[in-house]
Amino acid sequence: MTESRQPKTGIRYSRRWVSILTHVAVWVIVLALPYLLNDHHDASRPQQAGHYEREFFYLGFFTNFLWIATFYLNAYVLTPRLFVRKKYAAYVALLVLLFAAIMSVDAFLFIVVFGIPHFSLLRGSVFHLSTFLLAIAISTAFRLVKDRMAADRAAQQRQEENLKTELSFLRSQINPHFIFNILNNLVALEQMRSPELGPTILKLSSLMQYMLYETDEEKVPLNNEVEYLQSYIDLQRQRFGAKVPVTASLDDRPCVYEIEPMLLIPFVENAFKHGVGMIDHPAIDIGLRVERGILHFSVRNRYNPASAEVKDKSSGIGLGNVSRRLKLLYGDQHVLHISRDEGWFIVTLEINLH
Repeated sequence: MTESRQPKTGIRYSRRWVSILTHVAVWVIVLALPYLLNDHHDASRPQQAGHYEREFFYLGFFTNFLWIATFYLNAYVLTPRLFVRKKYAAYVALLVLLFAAIMSVDAFLFIVVFGIPHFSLLRGSVFHLSTFLLAIAISTAFRLVKDRMAADRAAQQRQEENLKTELSFLRSQINPHFIFNILNNLVALEQMRSPELGPTILKLSSLMQYMLYETDEEKVPLNNEVEYLQSYIDLQRQRFGAKVPVTASLDDRPCVYEIEPMLLIPFVENAFKHGVGMIDHPAIDIGLRVERGILHFSVRNRYNPASAEVKDKSSGIGLGNVSRRLKLLYGDQHVLHISRDEGWFIVTLEINLH
């Protein structure tokens, strides 16, 4: 795992340094242009510049850092926290305060630091206002374009992930071993003329119908997903019987929440895959409830720490891929914990469904 992460980390650091160096290069060019062109525009200098040429040079140099600070303060704080959230009154008020603070610093540099007489607040405000508004406009556009590009990349990643997940479902989600075992159970039930034959066929039919036809939508009602989980658990209970105690507490009360289809089943599949077999006292516990719009889901299964588990590539999409899918779909609106404790493999998941 360490070797596979190092190249990605190196790429992230490389991109970060490229971004930093690009910003530095752009600022050097922008701030150097007035000085490079200064000799050709002597008429535009202030009248006092002839007597305080060096002072005005340093004053302009230090004032440039105020515009840089304004650019990044607006781009990374004011725009995302106020402008994007449509808090325009607070945004404008803070811009006014920011400009007043800049003028205060400029006056301090003008009078105290460089000792240039005859400071005019009105003239200085008019002189700096256009530069201030330009810095605000460019930084706001920079932030909006950056957010748009990030949103487009995230949408593309989600689209690619959904495509990969869909293909994975078609190739491997329908576990053939599980289907074959259920069919064998159906044959045994038919031979015994068991009254459970009919309900079992209906459960298997509804499970396959959900897997094949009802997972095309981006989201499905949470109750449908819970019903699918319950059918899957009931069929597995019938398959293993009393050999594997299964405790399932699924909140099936009607609700208005929706969830991405087939998002929870890999955790249950994993429990039945690794929680049975050469294990002393196997047991599986599954819980699901919704409280105040938060989905609480947990799966626990006994496992054998001494056994070397070999991943079956045809058994499902894998917990690693499910974790990545959760990050793409829910971001910081979910919390996933996977741990091992005293012979138990434990998965807990919380999702904000609002």
